[in-house]
Amino acid sequence: MTISEYQDFEINQLFYRLAKSKFRSRFHLSKKDKEYVLEKGVETIQQHAYDFIIKRLAPCHLENDGKQTPMKGHPVFLAQHATATCCRGCLFKWHHISKDRDLTKEEIDYVVQVIMRWIKKEVRL
Repeated sequence: MTISEYQDFEINQLFYRLAKSKFRSRFHLSKKDKEYVLEKGVETIQQHAYDFIIKRLAPCHLENDGKQTPMKGHPVFLAQHATATCCRGCLFKWHHISKDRDLTKEEIDYVVQVIMRWIKKEVRL
């Protein structure tokens, strides 16, 4: 199994676990959010995801950890709640990524990949 195939397997397992969570599974993109994704394009939304993760999730010490991700306002925010990538606590609980250090580039890439897979699934891309 290649690293890519292994990562795909892990993300599939994550989505299976998230689907069983009453809280996580209630999140869905609105029609307006889906239109926004289609209008802006997947590449732009992915860049927004990178920007949000680098600023709001990657640093080890966040003043407002647990409250840094709004519940609405951008498809990425909704995706973060749906995929448990909204705060360092959820990132540790669901993804086993330590809270005690800044995220690595590989971890940032992983988080964005999870977010984008959820968004694409919601928009059916």
